[in-house]
Amino acid sequence: MQFITLDHETDFEGWRKAARSLVLHRVRPADVTWAVQGGEAELFAPPSPSLLPEGSDSTFNVSAKFVELAKAAILHRDRERFAILYRLLFRLKDNHDLIEVATDPDVAQVTAMAKAVYRDEHKMHAFVRFREIGRERQAHYVAWFEPEHHIVELAAPFFAKRFADMPWSILTPDLCAHWDGHALSFTPGVSKSEAPGEDRLEETWRRYYASIFNPARLKVKPMQAEMPKKY
Repeated sequence: MQFITLDHETDFEGWRKAARSLVLHRVRPADVTWAVQGGEAELFAPPSPSLLPEGSDSTFNVSAKFVELAKAAILHRDRERFAILYRLLFRLKDNHDLIEVATDPDVAQVTAMAKAVYRDEHKMHAFVRFREIGRERQAHYVAWFEPEHHIVELAAPFFAKRFADMPWSILTPDLCAHWDGHALSFTPGVSKSEAPGEDRLEETWRRYYASIFNPARLKVKPMQAEMPKKY
């Protein structure tokens, strides 16, 4: 049994390096256990991770489509994602065209995970709401968001481009993204209590919306289809 420990929840490069070595040595998916540094330990896991097999002279390639799907799917919150991706990669070595078989269970599952990640990224782009902290030159904009998957690093460049002229922070339980006007940075996640509850324009916006609100035009179900209750 091979016990592989990755550096963090989104360690695609670590997964790819380990998976490639394991596939080249024909290590069956059932004989590999994947974990993340600092995560819950397996009941029968050794005190230290297994060493990867020694180098091999053989090689193999996978399609760009698989790489793209894997990079997205590895951001999913399913704890079995590393194992699912390895099982598909193991099968792809001998069946390069398998990735095109949409009805294959592994292909379908990985595709669904990637779609869920992209959907969550879209929700973050659409529903993050910044609140102003401070005034004028001292102003900083802070938002709270609870992603379903590990998408903060994936989604952050969108905000850096769209709000390039204002310093902001997006706080989440997993990871926090910050923009100082020049570069993105990331810090560990925080609790919701550290996010601002309101800003100086909060009451102004409430009065404005109250004045234009028309109950006759309210369509709850279509609205919640686009904006679930959690947002």
